Amino acid sequence: MWQEILTALCLVLVLEGILPFLMPERWQRMMSGIGDLNARQVRLAGLASMLFGTLCLYLVRQVA
Repeated sequence: MWQEILTALCLVLVLEGILPFLMPERWQRMMSGIGDLNARQVRLAGLASMLFGTLCLYLVRQVA
């Protein structure tokens, strides 16, 4: 179980690093724009991301 969790965390780091590696200037502009959002907007974006990730995980697990 721990191996799967650590594998998932490592994959998150790889995926999170793709945009800063490929488009550093655009990524910086995007990150600075997040500072303009209020806490509710950031929270809703986080919720949407979690729900989308959960749905994708469910679908991937059903196919496999």
